[in-house]
Amino acid sequence: MISLEFLVASAIAVLTAAGVYLVLRRRTFPVVLGLAFLSYAINVFLFAMGRLAIDRTPLYDKAAEGHTDPLPQALVLTAIVIAFGMTAFVVVLALRSYLETGVDRVDGASDQETEQ
Repeated sequence: MISLEFLVASAIAVLTAAGVYLVLRRRTFPVVLGLAFLSYAINVFLFAMGRLAIDRTPLYDKAAEGHTDPLPQALVLTAIVIAFGMTAFVVVLALRSYLETGVDRVDGASDQETEQ
């Protein structure tokens, strides 16, 4: 039987691999998607860092059998806000670059220049 930790680790690995692959593409839209996948991988990693506990309170209570660490949850919320701002900024940069150059490639070269 596959454990929950193995599934979470596999999800983090797949998101990271897909993000790195997309960041290395020539066009700007896959780069933006790759950055989003990397931020999702980081969020899942931060959330799993606090151990996967089921039916535990996030705050300490003397009557509870145990508690989960609330710090990773706070880190994930902060990372989501930062990733949203970063994604919006990168989309605006990509749009501005396309409007200035007329090409949606990361290096700014046109398709005709690279064929020669």
